[in-house]
Amino acid sequence: MEQTNHLVDTIIKGIQEKKGTDIVVADLNGIDGTICRYFVVCQGNSPTQVDAIVDSIADMAREQGEKPAHIVGRENAQWVAMDYGDILVHVFLPDVRQYYDLEHLWADAKLNVIPNLD
Repeated sequence: MEQTNHLVDTIIKGIQEKKGTDIVVADLNGIDGTICRYFVVCQGNSPTQVDAIVDSIADMAREQGEKPAHIVGRENAQWVAMDYGDILVHVFLPDVRQYYDLEHLWADAKLNVIPNLD
């Protein structure tokens, strides 16, 4: 569990490194029927920034010996999902994020909103 929490922190740093915004960590621990422990959701303002955020997350996680099992959505970079087993990371363009509203799929999940860096 400590390793998972450390990876969540690393993912947040990777997002912030490329000025990703509106980071929300949904804690799904203790909720039946979930596919992971945490959802990390954020956004970039352009497909180029979304792609840079994904690269930053992957690079920082790799330094800890963690590699995603899958990365999908890079071809158009509107919604990129990264699967780290217990952690699913979703990097969106703002309008796509608003449409899917992933962080509110589980009403009983604890949401941790990470303040944007200036």
